[in-house]
Order: sequence, then structure tokens, then C-alpha cells
Amino acid sequence: MAEPFKNLFNVELIRTAAGHLARHDSQFDSKRFVKLAAQGLDALEMKARAMQVASALEATLPADFERAASVLEAALAPPYETERSGELAGTRSVHEEGLAGWILWSAGEYVARRGLDEPQRALRTLHAFTQRFSAEFAIRPFLAKHPALGFKTLERWCTDPNLHVRRLVSEGSRPRLPWGLQLKALIADPSPTLPLLRKLQDDKSDYVRRSVANHLNDIAKDHPDLVAEWIERYLPDASDERRALLRHASRTLVKKGHKRTLAAFGLGKAFAGTATLTVAPSKARVGGEVTLELELRSSAKKPQTLVIDYAVHHVKADGSTSPKVFKGWKLTLAPGETRSLTKRHSLKPITTRRYYAGEHPVSVQANGVEIARAAFRLQLA
Repeated sequence: MAEPFKNLFNVELIRTAAGHLARHDSQFDSKRFVKLAAQGLDALEMKARAMQVASALEATLPADFERAASVLEAALAPPYETERSGELAGTRSVHEEGLAGWILWSAGEYVARRGLDEPQRALRTLHAFTQRFSAEFAIRPFLAKHPALGFKTLERWCTDPNLHVRRLVSEGSRPRLPWGLQLKALIADPSPTLPLLRKLQDDKSDYVRRSVANHLNDIAKDHPDLVAEWIERYLPDASDERRALLRHASRTLVKKGHKRTLAAFGLGKAFAGTATLTVAPSKARVGGEVTLELELRSSAKKPQTLVIDYAVHHVKADGSTSPKVFKGWKLTLAPGETRSLTKRHSLKPITTRRYYAGEHPVSVQANGVEIARAAFRLQLA
């Protein structure tokens, strides 16, 4: 069984961080820091562990923020010059060369708590942190409280030589960043971030461009026509890299069948033909799976380019259903062609969904329009 993700915050990580800090501050109380940071750690989930370590930093770093920030910066490991996504995925959680990786989530939280009234100094520290992990959570309170300074700083960082700093511009200002403070002002009006995204959408780093795509996808949830207009403007004559970015940015709109977005990608025409969907077995249990079989018969005289997704309408506690759209297929159907497509759908329990017994309809949409429907009955184990 895989190691729980929360165990990335462990006593070894805390002790190693204490050693790095003590080397750069002779008055740092390592024993107290370890005791406070590790207290009851096993009972805490991941975010709670990160916040507890941040509280331990608050209790043991110098009271003067300038001095504390200098200690943290001096204790840092060398910056990352490449994506090093394995670090963030948890393949390595303890850094002998200095502070880096997951411990900087806690250090960033400390900066957000104690540096909010010294934003220029704090942003310099986050600029250093993000080159060894990410400051995407920590920068958000500064954008909320000091928007003028925050966005002026992000604009300057768009041309930073370090890809992690450039990614922070996009990722840190996402309106609906998972696990992060929601930036309600940007949810209501995303216009302050649009000039930043324009500068970054053709960044040489795929790591940065993926963040831009996710940022635009966030905006699409509240302002679908704005993102559709963006795609209409920047898709013609786009490079392969930009086209991939725009496809990823529009994934929510495509799943919802947003007609303007589909038309921009040449997917505005409805499917011409017939579609038959079967789901087997007709009775399934939580933990198992069902197989979707879709047969398409084209009646068109020209080839049809289709984006096909499917939605499982999950039964809720009150007996009603709520659809969840899943990625299906993208294909070109020749005139008069018959095509059979198969997809296995897992019913294994996940933390973000609770299953209830009952009939679960399954609908299939092509270019945003429903073309077939079937159902299966779910039984609890």
C-alpha cells in the first residue's frame, strides 16, 4: 500500500529543517521548534501538519520579521533550475543541502502570517521560496491585501529567468486555486491577471504554460464567454504549443458544450447520424466498474470531427442525481462510417465522492449535444 501523502510532513523533515535554521541563527531554539512542530503529528492530515509547522516557526523564529526572513533565506537550498516535478510529488521530502520542498509550504505560510504588514520584504522572500518549491499559497493574501503592489510585482516577474518564478505569476493569482485562499475579487473580475497571462501563454517552459491553461480554466468557470473570446483571438495561426495550451484551458467549456468555444475549435456542428449506448453490467457494485459501448453511424456526406464526452449522473443522498462529465474520445468519422467505441469506468471509492445506491443514468454528448443515454443500477458493497 502506498505511503499516505500526509507523511511527507514527518519528524525527520522537521528535525532536518531545525538543523538548517540553527546553522544560520545561533539563538534558534531547535528543540522547542521540533517539539511544537511534531506534537501529535500522526493524528493530523497534510494541511494541518503544514499549518502546525508554520505555527512552530512563528513561536521560534526571531520576532523581527526582517531578521526572520533573512534567516529563512540563508537556510535555503540552491534554487531549482528545472521543473523537478518529482520533488513536489513527494519522491523526496528531506533536503540535506538546505530548506526546499514541502517544508517551504510551512515557511510560506509563516511569511503570509507575519509579513503581511511588510509586503515588499515578504514578496522578496517568496520570490526566493518559489524557486525551491512554490509560493502559490503564500502569495495570495498579499494579492488580496496589497493588490497594486502585488500585481506590479507579478508583472515584473513575468520575465524572471527562473521558470518557477514565472509560473508563480500565473499559479499564485489563479482565482480558484485548489487548497489556496480564493481570490474573490478576481473571481468577480479577472481582468487584472489577463495582461500577465498574455505575456506567459507563449512562455518557453511547458511548466509555465500548463499553469496559464489552468488559470484560464479557472476563469472559464465564472466567465465562459471571456475565455471563449480569448480562444477566438489567440487560436488562429497559433503554434502547436499555444494550441495545446488553449485546448487544456477550454476543457471545462468543452465538457459543458459551450457552443462558442466548440465553434472556435471547429466543433460547432451537431453530430449527423445515430448513436447507441450500452452499459454493462446493468447492476454494479461500488469498487467495481462498468463498460460503456458506444456505436456511431454517420449519415453525413462529409467527414465529421467529434469531441465525445460522457456524464455519469450520480445519485445523491436525497435521491436526485448530479452529472459528472468525463473525457471520452476525439475522432473524425468518415461519411457513412460506423464506429464502435469502448470505455471502462471505475466505481472505486474516492475521497471527493460518496456513492449512493440507485439507478445512475449515463449520457453521451458529441460536440456538446447529447446523442445517447443508458443507465446502470449501483449497489453498495
